[in-house]
Amino acid sequence: MQKFQKFMSYLMVAVLSSALSFAIAAGTAAPEKTTKLEQLENLLLERFIGEADRTALEDGAAEGMVAALGDRWSHYIPAAEYSDYLDQMANSYVGIGITIQATEDNQGFLVVKVNQDGPAEQAGMQAGDIIVAVEGTSVIGLDISETGTLVKGEENTQVSLTVNRNGQELTLTATRMRVNTPVALGKMIGEDIGLITITNFDSRCAEETISAMEELIEQGAGKLIFDVRFNPGGYAHELVKVLDYILPEGDLFRTVDFRGKEDVDTSDAACVEGIAMAVLINGDSYSAAEFFAAALSEYGYAITVGEPTTGKGYFQQTYKLVDGSAVGVSVGKYFTPKGRSLAEEGGLVPDVAVTVDYDTAMAIYAGTLDPELDPQIQAAVAALNP
Repeated sequence: MQKFQKFMSYLMVAVLSSALSFAIAAGTAAPEKTTKLEQLENLLLERFIGEADRTALEDGAAEGMVAALGDRWSHYIPAAEYSDYLDQMANSYVGIGITIQATEDNQGFLVVKVNQDGPAEQAGMQAGDIIVAVEGTSVIGLDISETGTLVKGEENTQVSLTVNRNGQELTLTATRMRVNTPVALGKMIGEDIGLITITNFDSRCAEETISAMEELIEQGAGKLIFDVRFNPGGYAHELVKVLDYILPEGDLFRTVDFRGKEDVDTSDAACVEGIAMAVLINGDSYSAAEFFAAALSEYGYAITVGEPTTGKGYFQQTYKLVDGSAVGVSVGKYFTPKGRSLAEEGGLVPDVAVTVDYDTAMAIYAGTLDPELDPQIQAAVAALNP
């Protein structure tokens, strides 16, 4: 519902010579069209002295219109990116199973996460590697989208990546495959404590989260820690399924749409009993993630640990446009079971505040920090073992 926005650039014409400008302006008037946008588009296509690309103009105009709403959550999706958007929401894509980010010195792309059992891991790639070339083409100077395009390709084809690992260059070959990104991963971190990391609330979240809970409880977990740090949210119906499984009968989630129509999702009487819980949150816990933590807190089922959440209070609906692009528009507000707006409150404030430095936060995001060295996990453990 939310993931990376861009901003539109506006062209400004400088008047270098009033006499010349007047002579040009006195020429043929711009053709009249139905709307200002149509008039401007045709003016640029017909009169611009350079090359004008219609798709680029329309994408720029669409991005500008959405940005003009002043809403950080509404977003435009170009047609070229719509397929990737659908893959993201499905937690499934054709690729090699890595997450990358630009290095601080722009000398390649840092591999911050390698999916377990994915093509990249099978090829020997590790978190911390720096990709410097793809198929022999240097990625230095490219942006992340351009680099991603080089890595992507048809399913069952191979791609070679040159990485810098501790100063040594290695070339790894991975086979592109349909990758189902894990949504919820559970593991025991103590004799009776289970940790469940929920990556997002998109497709398969409820199924995998409930399965992880059941497996950990079967292994002897009497306490559960849910980690929704760096969780961008997702589908409301996935959130509701998880909350319905955990919580007793009552209200779970309230929404009010642009028409003023209110909906309330409720839970039945079946619930999880006898399990102490904690939820890890931070400033990158958005939307469904922070409402998950808020609901468990309001029912007295869990304590919250970490840093204040972002405070996202709008939900979006994605509409596909005629050219294959799409727009996600904020169409309503949502509230906690007790009717609180986290947007108005500026986010959910944790019961136990624990801040971490940048390097620690990046290690948490990459999934490379041992739970015993994670200050927020250890604070949750301490809170569950008073």
